[in-house]
Order: sequence, then structure tokens, then C-alpha cells
Amino acid sequence: MDMNLQNRREFLKVSGLAAAGGMLAINACSTTAPAIVAGTPVSPEVKLKVGLIGCGGRGTGAANQALNADPNVELIAVADIFRDKADSALELLGMRHGEKVNVPEERVFIGFDAYQKVIDSGIDVVLLAGPSSFRPKHLEAAVDANLHVFCEKPVAVDAPGARRVFEAVRRSKEANLSIVSGFCWRYHYPKRAFYDRVLDGAVGDIRAIYNTYNTGAARVVESNTGWTPAQHQLRNWIYYNWISGDHIVEQAVHSLDFMSWAMGDEMPVSAVGSGGRQVRVDPIYGNIYDHFAITYEYANGAKGFHFSRQQPNCENSYKAEIFGSDGIARAFASGEHSIRGRRNWDYEGEENQMYQTQHDELFASIRSGMPINDGEFMAKSTLIGIMGRMAAYTGRKVTYEMALNSSEALGPEINDWSMVPDADLLQVAMPGVTPFV
Repeated sequence: MDMNLQNRREFLKVSGLAAAGGMLAINACSTTAPAIVAGTPVSPEVKLKVGLIGCGGRGTGAANQALNADPNVELIAVADIFRDKADSALELLGMRHGEKVNVPEERVFIGFDAYQKVIDSGIDVVLLAGPSSFRPKHLEAAVDANLHVFCEKPVAVDAPGARRVFEAVRRSKEANLSIVSGFCWRYHYPKRAFYDRVLDGAVGDIRAIYNTYNTGAARVVESNTGWTPAQHQLRNWIYYNWISGDHIVEQAVHSLDFMSWAMGDEMPVSAVGSGGRQVRVDPIYGNIYDHFAITYEYANGAKGFHFSRQQPNCENSYKAEIFGSDGIARAFASGEHSIRGRRNWDYEGEENQMYQTQHDELFASIRSGMPINDGEFMAKSTLIGIMGRMAAYTGRKVTYEMALNSSEALGPEINDWSMVPDADLLQVAMPGVTPFV
């Protein structure tokens, strides 16, 4: 879905505003520093230079959408830890975008330090799409370099990483940087209309929210005879909690974001829950769970009930149902968006390709000099996922303060292949045995 070419929505017309703000002096050939000033209008004649960190399917899709989002933009640098991923991304993007892909061999960076080389390559906008555990470090470096950011979700896998992101977001706001989050449903027109009404009181006082992310099994990438065990882990990073945060953080966090959106991004005060491995009994599935069931409680007594599952041949569900004093609201990932009660409503408006809208609005914000920053809600929703995982792993009630201040780091900060943990030593969490840290 990420790589399907979409008809780009008519670009938000900001050229008049940019002209009113004055032309910026730039060196179009510079590859040593960003050519634009954050918070200042950027003329349509100024070419925006983009770098991609993480060249898998999502990163390649994000780069495709970024190149569609603005008529005067080019991709100039890419980074990945695997050369074949970078080559595949560049081949696909080159076929679609031609001269907008301007990445010579010297700007194809491979390795654990490749992210910094992209950030230092003279780009204006960076797309962060590497594995989740690397995102706090990548976001910090991007903000340090005063770059505008597209940042995939989740933004951390543990509390120390989340705290780093909150601080990077704070600094990004001071620097007038745009950050657009990979919580893509926030850019879906039907859901924007739906949540606008919920937050405006269409169902009255919210009493409970039921949200699900029940899907089939994810694919395991079979090992090549030339891969080391460490390379196998990074090729299958979603199955190792130190890289992905487990699937409640890596994938089902979308549904938790539905819940948080409905609650005005207020953090829950506590979480209790369960989870485990019913189907993933083979070691090839790393050390993550295959199901979670979490109950969140808010300060006003409202409850959030979350269910997620990655098991084949089971009933799938991806939705949020909101129960209020004056009605019930239902939003499915695709399909129904409705409210029944005192104020009945069904969405009948325009559909959009939300992945493309994310980048359309990011680049429009840069051109207009009016930054948009999703950083706070993306960090909060990620922390809600981490909080739920902690509750399931330990079997304990976990408060917001416990989760935010936890010292548990799921893995080391990886700087080279020798630092990748031994997969045979990674344990599966056992509720009632695994301690809260």
C-alpha cells in the first residue's frame, strides 16, 4: 500500500505567503548545511533536499510520498544498515521519480553510523523510518541539526527512549521545526471529522473506549546462508522486543492512538493487563508476545479496553468504539465512521490517501513557514503502548508515573554489529515473575 502511486492532492497554495516573507538566500549546491531557516517562508523556487534513514518498505513508501508532495524537492541521501535495502529503495524510487532522486554513490551510507552521515549531508528534511529502538537517537540528531522531520511510529521502545523523545520534541518546538508523525490516521479525513465531533461532545462524557488491533501473523524473513545471527535479528526486528517494543508498541499502538485522540491526548493514570504467546512457540519468533489485553484507567474514571493479537486464522478487528453519556461512536480502520445517540452522524465526506496527506501537509508547512509539530502526541501514544506492555509483562498495575520514570532499557544502544544481543539469551517475559524496573 505504501508504494502505490497516488494522484497527489492539489498542493496547498503557499507561494503567495512565501513571497510575502521574502526570498531566502541559498546555495543550491551546498551539501553541508540546511539551506532554509525554520519558521521562515520558503519560496517555491527553493529546492528542498530530503534524506531517508531506513530503506525498508515503510521508508521507501515515505520517500515516495515526500517526492510526490512538492514539485521542487529531491532525495539526495539515504541510510540503512543493509546495502541491498538501500539499493532496492533507490531503484524503485528512481523508476517513479527520475531526476528527483539525486543520490550518487557517495551519498549512499551503510552502517549503524549512516544516519548521522545523512543528517550531515546538507538536507532540509529527514525521513526517520528505521527500526523503532533507533528512533530516539535519530530524532535527537535531526533536531540538533535543525531539520524538519517525518518520524515513523512508534518513537521509542522503552521509557528512557520516550523521555529522550519528549526532550527532543521540546527543543524542536523552540526551533520552529515541523515534525509529522507516522500516526497516519491523524491525517485521515474521515477520522479527523469523527474525532472533531467526539471531542466537541457528540457522545457526551466519555465513559469507556474499546479499541482493537487483531490481525494475522507477520512474516518471518528466512535466513540467508551468508547472514550472521545478528543480521538475522535485524532483518526480523519486529520479533525482538529490544528493537520493536513488542507488537503492542510497534503495531497496535495505532489503536491506542485512537483511544488517546478521543481523550484529548490525556495520559491514563494506570494500566493493568495480560498477554502471552499462544501461537509463537518457535524460537524463530524471537521473544515477543502474540496477544495483549490491557485495561487503562483515566483520572475521570473512564476506562480504555485494548485488545491486540497477531495470530493466523482468527477473527480480525481494527477499530475504536467510544461509549459516552449521550451516545456511541464507532470508527473502523476502513469503513464505518458513525455516531448514534443525541447527535446522530455518519461520515459522507471525501476520502483521502492519508500517507500522502501526511507529506503534503509537512511540506506545505515548511513552505509557509508555519510549522506543524506532532511530537507531543506521538510520544504520549508511544508511552501508552509501553505502559501496557509493562503491565502485561509484569502482571502488575502500572501507573503513569511508574511508566514514565522507569529505568528499564530493553536493549543496549547499538553502534556496531558486535553489540547486538545474543538471540539465544533473550527471554520471554513471564507475568508474576518478570519484575517491574
